[in-house]
Amino acid sequence: MASLWRAATALTEKPNDYDGRLFWFKESSITRASRPRGVIPVATCLTVKGAEDILNKQYAFELSTRKETMYFIADSEKEKEDWINSIGRSIVQHSRSVTDSEIVDYDNMR
Repeated sequence: MASLWRAATALTEKPNDYDGRLFWFKESSITRASRPRGVIPVATCLTVKGAEDILNKQYAFELSTRKETMYFIADSEKEKEDWINSIGRSIVQHSRSVTDSEIVDYDNMR
């Protein structure tokens, strides 16, 4: 199982450094010294969904950004669903914050 990609959150003394980013690691044990294999800003994420039928692998899911689609394999169905739900919520929260900050109240502009 250690050779499978694992989606994981990073451990840090400065948690704000990791806000809005998804890190993934190949190792099963993550420490502060671990180096991520990749970093994806949540702002670039468009969709996340199951991908068993595409990869022919149990517990597979895909994460699509504007530039690419990445595939991950969880260790169980529950873990896969947890990742899909968590990443999906992050995508929605980010899209709401961007939308709210971009709203212009033309009625009160002078």
